[in-house]
Amino acid sequence: MRTLNLGILAHVDAGKTSLTERLLFAAGVIDEVGSVDDGNTQTDSLALERQRGITIKSAVVSFAIDDITVNLIDTPGHPDFIAEVERALSVLDGAVLVISAVEGVQAQTRVLMRTLQRLGIPTLIFVNKLDRAGAQYCSLLKSVADRLSAAVIPMGSTDRLGTPGAAFTPYGRDDTSFTFAMLDLLAERDDQMLATYVENEKALSYDVLRARLAEQTQQALVHPVYFGSAITGAGTDALIAGIRELLPAGQGDVEGPVDGSVFKVERGPAGEKIAFVRMFSGAIRTRDRLRFHGDKEAKVTSVSVFDNGSVLTRPEVVAGEIGKLWGLGEIRIGDKLGAAGESDDGGDRAGAGESAYFAPPTLETVIAPTRPSDKGNLQVALSQLAEQDPLINLRQDDIRQETFVSLYGEVQKEVIQTTLADDFGIDVTFRETTTICIERLEGVGAAVEFNKKDGNPFLATVGLRVEPAPVNSGVSFSLEVELGSMPYAFIKAVEETVYETLEQGIHGWQIPDATVVMTHSGYSARQSHAHAVFDKSMSSTAGDFRNLTPLVLMTALQQAGTTVYEPMHRFELEIPTDTVRAVLAALSRLRAIPQVPALGTETSVLEGEIPAAAVYELEQQLPALTRGEGVLESSFERHQPVTGPIPDRTRTDHDPLNRRDYLLHVLRRV
Repeated sequence: MRTLNLGILAHVDAGKTSLTERLLFAAGVIDEVGSVDDGNTQTDSLALERQRGITIKSAVVSFAIDDITVNLIDTPGHPDFIAEVERALSVLDGAVLVISAVEGVQAQTRVLMRTLQRLGIPTLIFVNKLDRAGAQYCSLLKSVADRLSAAVIPMGSTDRLGTPGAAFTPYGRDDTSFTFAMLDLLAERDDQMLATYVENEKALSYDVLRARLAEQTQQALVHPVYFGSAITGAGTDALIAGIRELLPAGQGDVEGPVDGSVFKVERGPAGEKIAFVRMFSGAIRTRDRLRFHGDKEAKVTSVSVFDNGSVLTRPEVVAGEIGKLWGLGEIRIGDKLGAAGESDDGGDRAGAGESAYFAPPTLETVIAPTRPSDKGNLQVALSQLAEQDPLINLRQDDIRQETFVSLYGEVQKEVIQTTLADDFGIDVTFRETTTICIERLEGVGAAVEFNKKDGNPFLATVGLRVEPAPVNSGVSFSLEVELGSMPYAFIKAVEETVYETLEQGIHGWQIPDATVVMTHSGYSARQSHAHAVFDKSMSSTAGDFRNLTPLVLMTALQQAGTTVYEPMHRFELEIPTDTVRAVLAALSRLRAIPQVPALGTETSVLEGEIPAAAVYELEQQLPALTRGEGVLESSFERHQPVTGPIPDRTRTDHDPLNRRDYLLHVLRRV
């Protein structure tokens, strides 16, 4: 059979989990459609998901459409869990973007559609809730085309809109207006097709146009639109037919080299790690030894495959399938399994460990156990949560013995708190959420500490020069010393410590882009006493270089100077025209930079940039400013230099010691 790995994506509450239930029911996988409100859906299996009525973790379920096996991935709609969506994108063949017929195009809808278009993922649009009061058809189609910048074509007509009897009737070959609409849309993107039509109008039959529609849909050039209701089932048969006809199902090369991508990791009942893998080529069998992220290797102890609503234990998972693997104790989200996983440095596909499609989290908070005795258990629990969501991005402040977690929003904080209590029995508290800034170098700086000179207590010579690097180029490390000037383990210790140290610059914020050059090196050769006992006090170790490097690097950074940058969001506000003045005044207080408003008779649009730290406050004020009619969309845009007081992560009111002072303090004690 052919296989289609299909994602269901939507803004929160648009009805994608309900649509998943309806598709499973239509395929005969379940006997009764579950309800999000009742907490009995197939894909929202976590207790917290059932309790809150939202999807938190992506879930996989399989069903068949004729000769096609569909592996359906239900993803979260709430923006706080965008990382779950991101990991699913790397393994999709196609997607269904769900839009509410009542609320229309919402903030997360636009973010998702832009990403699907950028990645070239073939996408159908399903307009849900056709049976709800206020459901739209013509105005919604125009909104989809305008606000999503998408080439769309309705695949049928609606009847009794906004009533329990609302229906969707697919267009057929007798609908001449649909035929001309297809021709017009497709010819815009196919010059040869247009030329053929000009030469002979009858050359392009209805069947030819449907075939061309499938081609352009699979190329992500056009997006067919279906209407219906996941609750009543209206329009879902037409959508299923569209999935089969228009999205790219195929059969991978089972005999080819192993090529798989891990997009999800979870823990089993016994604490064992389970990897969800999408196979692009080849097969992985029980007892196969796999290499991943460079030098890791492990044996697969068990394999399960998603099959028609169930997860079945099988001897192998093959090309095109999604399976679960046991035995890979050090596997990470994003790891590539196969030949490429053996040869590259990290084996990471997009989405592993850092955000590839969406902006990284711009918020963080300090997390602490309510009971001090749980401190060790909390570290273990957070490490396991970070395995499942790398963008939690745990950061340990060794100076103040505090643990930071990165966040997309307050709902994510609540979910982490509940998960720790329910799954690990650990009650935690959070400090107030703050914005994550970064530091950028202002100039060039250099420093050196020589072995056995100037009170240097470490048996090491380290000289470093730091230079600014282009934005988004990352950190690079190079040598101006001979590679053989000292043991490679010492050079490697310096390099690794440079990357670790730049996680917290002069003001405690990460320096994401920098060029670091090692300019001086030296060490004390291994020495022993008369009885050949190694004397650590006379011989350099890697620890000497790990201890000295942060001090040298911080000195170089201080000489170069750094500027703290804060994250800025691009925003779009749709508000009643008579509230523009009040909203502009609020934006000014929040340090936003609005553009010239697009004023309308009843509704106006404001666009611009706003500090990420002010977005939540704007959300809180907006209902009162706009009589509850304002709609805000925002997403990360860029970083800009902080104006006003510099946020310093290394200082507190009760502890003014900065990071370099701390390092000097340690140096004097050694």
